[in-house]
Amino acid sequence: MTDTTGRGERPPRVLLLYYSYTGQSLRVLEAAGEVFRERGCEVSRAEIEFTDQRYAEKFSRFPMRRVWPDMLSVLPAQKRGATGEVRTPDTVRNGDYDLICIGSPTWWQTVSMPLRSFLMSDEARKLLFGKPFAVFVVCRQFWRENLEAVRELAGQQGGRYVDEIHFTYPGDPIRSMLSLTSYLGSGEYRQKYLGLRIPPTNVQSEQLEQTRTFAARLADRLFGKG
Repeated sequence: MTDTTGRGERPPRVLLLYYSYTGQSLRVLEAAGEVFRERGCEVSRAEIEFTDQRYAEKFSRFPMRRVWPDMLSVLPAQKRGATGEVRTPDTVRNGDYDLICIGSPTWWQTVSMPLRSFLMSDEARKLLFGKPFAVFVVCRQFWRENLEAVRELAGQQGGRYVDEIHFTYPGDPIRSMLSLTSYLGSGEYRQKYLGLRIPPTNVQSEQLEQTRTFAARLADRLFGKG
C-alpha cells in the first residue's frame, strides 16, 4: 500500500463513528470496515450512546414499547435542532485517525439528536479537526437534509469532507413509513401492517455491496492502491 498521507510506516487508521438505534448505520459501517481491514487499515468503532434522561429510556429498548408516542417524543427537539446528553467510548479520544466514517440515521428528515449533540461538542472538534471524513446516511426516504447537516456540522469542527453515500428504504413514503413503524414496534419483518401489504424495510443486501464498492474506491483515493 502506498503511503500518501505522511503516516510513515504505520497503517492507515479508520474510525467508524455512529449512532444507531435499529443497527442500520452500524451494518453499513461494518461493511465498509471489512474493506478497510482487507486493505491493511486499522479499524476502530465508536458508538455514540444517547444518555439524555428526557429520552434515553425510550431509546434504550428495542422494539419500542409505544411506537408513535416514543417516536414523537423527540420531534419538537428535532425540529428546533436541539442537543442532548451523549456518551462516547475511549476510541474517540485515544486515536489519531486518517479517516473518520460517520454513520447517520435520519430522524424526522434530519440528523438524529444523539449524533448532532456529539458533532456540536468540544470532543468532536478534537477528533475531527484537520481530519478527512466521509458520511454514510441511512434513511426511509428523505436523506438530503441529514447529509447536509452532518457535512456542515463536521466541517464547522474543522473536519475535511471527502465523500458520502446514502441509502433509502424500499417503498413509497406512506408504505415505507408503515414498514418502519411495524419493525420498530415488533422487531420483526412482516409482509402486512394494518391490513396493508408493506415492502421490506431497513438496509438491503445490495446496498451493503454498494457500500463495499464505495469503501474500496475511498481507500484507493486516500491511502493508495491495495
